[in-house]
Amino acid sequence: MSQLHRITFNPNQCGGRPCIRGMRIRVKDVLDMLAAGESEQTILEDFPDLEAGDIRACLEYAATQVDHAVLSLAK
Repeated sequence: MSQLHRITFNPNQCGGRPCIRGMRIRVKDVLDMLAAGESEQTILEDFPDLEAGDIRACLEYAATQVDHAVLSLAK
């Protein structure tokens, strides 16, 4: 089941960047922590307002952003 409903956009919050459930926790920040090797459990302990579904939503959102065609303008 999709978790994308957890990702919110507000032009008056965090520069309109995608956040988690209207909080000032950006999707990018969660992804950066995961990329740095932080465990899901550590992130949830450090950010008690986050839920496991929020982390899955960040990963799902990232996956949708990289799923696009690359066009070549070869001569």
